[in-house]
Amino acid sequence: MTDATLPIYHLLHEIDAQFDQLVATIERAAVLYESCHPPTWRFCRAPGDSSWLREALLDMWHQQGQDGRETRNYIAVIAANDELINEFHTINHAKSHISDLLTRIKQAEPNALNDVKSRLPRRHPSLNEVLRKSGFARLHLKQCWRHIPIAPAPVSRVRLAWYSSGRSIKRVSVQEAEHKLLQLDSDAPHVRIQLNKLAGIPSNEVLAQVQTQAPLMRANLFFVEPLADGHTRRAHNIAMPLIVPANEGRLPHLKAPSDTPPTTRTRAKRRDEKLEDEPFLPSLRIFRYR
Repeated sequence: MTDATLPIYHLLHEIDAQFDQLVATIERAAVLYESCHPPTWRFCRAPGDSSWLREALLDMWHQQGQDGRETRNYIAVIAANDELINEFHTINHAKSHISDLLTRIKQAEPNALNDVKSRLPRRHPSLNEVLRKSGFARLHLKQCWRHIPIAPAPVSRVRLAWYSSGRSIKRVSVQEAEHKLLQLDSDAPHVRIQLNKLAGIPSNEVLAQVQTQAPLMRANLFFVEPLADGHTRRAHNIAMPLIVPANEGRLPHLKAPSDTPPTTRTRAKRRDEKLEDEPFLPSLRIFRYR
């Protein structure tokens, strides 16, 4: 039986069980962390008690009014022993399974995702109480399945820095751009100007719609020994605590980032930049290629 013929309630039952497993694995990792007190560095936070990790790993909820594209970040570095690292790998495995199930449910019956977001918290009274008291609304799917970054080998140093130059680029046709403009107020002068500009270029030209991404934290890891592939360093974008093997029972050398991301671009502009400097259709953030 394929997902196409599998009753949706079977998939919902499976994700219920897998979510229970995820919560159980988080609980085991949190208890172990709180009992062994591994060396930890946290970004812009007071040391506090060890329960912060439990709160970070269980933060899988939308706050009232939160943009669904936004996620809350927990930047930290933990020097973990083998037992704790194995628990974090188990959490990531459970998250991967949930991500796969969510994809299958969306393909089988997209509307069922709304049921998933509201029903899973109710399976855990303590979590449901947190939602009720804190004004959280429902499960945040991305925060549910995002992985914990784990270094594959001992690390000598970690350099943390803001990355503020990220952007997503989506190719759009002239016809698609026209459709998007017509969904705006087509009687507005600035929209008519853009429609006229669009009519003046070849109908087969490919355009680019650009979305600037929110600043994110990037960790550059420098390994004690080269990896099997010969690499001595690796970069990770991190939104969750970075887990590194406890080399000699201590944290690697850390270069901390600034407290806030830079307000202007920090990377030099590429000489081979393919997009024009100014947007062709400003209302849609659409550019022409050079």
